[in-house]
Amino acid sequence: MRRRSVAISAMAGCAVILLAACASSSSSVPSSSSSAPATGPTAAPAPPVRAPAAADNFDSCSVVTSAEAASALGQAVTSGVLGQATIEGGLACVFYGPSAPTPRDPNESQADSVRVVVVRGPKALTWYQDYKSRVSAQPESGYGDQAYYDDYASLSILKGVYYLRVAVIPAGAPPSLTAEEQLARAILPKL
Repeated sequence: MRRRSVAISAMAGCAVILLAACASSSSSVPSSSSSAPATGPTAAPAPPVRAPAAADNFDSCSVVTSAEAASALGQAVTSGVLGQATIEGGLACVFYGPSAPTPRDPNESQADSVRVVVVRGPKALTWYQDYKSRVSAQPESGYGDQAYYDDYASLSILKGVYYLRVAVIPAGAPPSLTAEEQLARAILPKL
């Protein structure tokens, strides 16, 4: 019995030594989040690099709610789903009404849906002008000089470093600029 307790004590002692060694060695190894390498076991740890701010995690779904999309479409919608926005060069946030076709593809414009795209940054103007050059752009007032309706189903607005494109496509009814305007007015203050 005495041998057994000595063996257990020895194993416990080894475990404590190993844990202590691991703890002290990790403080001397620079981590990927430090901005300066440590110079030895006694070096003070470098301050951590700040995590990206919430604004750095920006996408089109961060500026529109399901309630706003439902109000524009005039009926209940699903939660927003991210899809590619090849026309605008960003990500689209797409909400579907109950009559949306199946399968639903957030990468394509579909009936009974609300599609919101916000491009932020230096390419916003380029994408805004590119789409404008491809459609029968009808100037829209109330949004400054940088707004147009594409004469089909979307309203495009350039506001500072943001390009907002809103498309509300009801099932079985012609698109209405009023729905896009309503949704754009809810989103613009968030940009």
